Amino acid sequence: SEYAGIARFENVEEGVTVAKQVDEVTGLSTLVVIDGKRRSAASKGLRPVIQLLDEKGNQTKIAGTDHPVTIGLQVGALITVKDGQKIEVGEVLARIPIESQKTRDITGGLPRVAELFEARSPKDAAILAKVTGTVSFGKETKGKQRLVITDMDGESSEFLIPKEKQVLVHDGQVVNKGEMIVEGPADPHDILHLKGIEELAIYIVDEVQDVYRLQGVKINDKHIEVIVRQMLRRVQITNAGDTNFITGEQVERSKLYDENDRVIAEGKQPAQFENILLGITKASLSTDSFISAASFQETTRVLTEAAIMGKVDTLRGLKENVIIGRLIPAGTGLAYRRARKVREQFERDRAQMIAAEEALALDVGAVAEQVEAAATPEGEAEQS
Repeated sequence: SEYAGIARFENVEEGVTVAKQVDEVTGLSTLVVIDGKRRSAASKGLRPVIQLLDEKGNQTKIAGTDHPVTIGLQVGALITVKDGQKIEVGEVLARIPIESQKTRDITGGLPRVAELFEARSPKDAAILAKVTGTVSFGKETKGKQRLVITDMDGESSEFLIPKEKQVLVHDGQVVNKGEMIVEGPADPHDILHLKGIEELAIYIVDEVQDVYRLQGVKINDKHIEVIVRQMLRRVQITNAGDTNFITGEQVERSKLYDENDRVIAEGKQPAQFENILLGITKASLSTDSFISAASFQETTRVLTEAAIMGKVDTLRGLKENVIIGRLIPAGTGLAYRRARKVREQFERDRAQMIAAEEALALDVGAVAEQVEAAATPEGEAEQS
């Protein structure tokens, strides 16, 4: 407890919201909060909490606010205090037992890695705060509690949360944007939209590393970061501005930046966009290289679309160069590619120069012929 006072139980009823549990070793009995799904229909909406009162019997307020101190008890919590007991600052009100993890091999953790790399939204995902503000609880509805976050400008955002879910915040608490307010596994798409690219990258790298570290497998972060970079390389256009894109279109980040630089240089309005997270399967199929995409999945569809749209493969990646038997543009192959580009540019410039010289020679020849024709007696007679 962060505050001192006298504990008062609310909605803590034995056999309804809590059950008595006896320790086989010590013989001591404690109250355990029952899961809402296992309660009767009448008690499903009850939320067991502990309130703190002062010596006069008034509710203790959170410092600097008018909100009373209310401590919610989550499912499975072991209540270590009694109703009416005097509480000191720092005293333990309830203990949450740690679930024993089963010993599993690397194959048991691989589905979690696949879930992360395919960017799947988990079932019963955690709810994150969409704005920074103060938490309050509104009027409850049937089976759900209303949580309201009011920001500094007075605007509020509401969440309807099932009563059996564990709320991690209390009335009057100030939460930051992206902070978890309801317990559960985090959704990577929510992390991206609320916290940004860097926080998402850190989350995915840490989650993947946890699976491998459990088995003593050491993997450098850079390998996972390369995959995350590919998952985040596309963006979705929210406002096309004066660019050639369409609202709702998904484009390569580098293409968008190049196009925005072009329209800004012309004094026009650039496109606005939002970051999106693609699973590795979808990211591989949405690459600009149709040779690379066709070598992965749905070969017929990819090649048919490329033929219909008249796509050109610039052979910028590794896979497409390997497929057609060329040096990959990396290491010594990169130096070769750059030298070839310089050579091709030199040949183009030389061809243009020769064409210009030939055109100039033709023009000079035509002028010389006209001068020569004018200098002959026939030409002089015609002029006279």
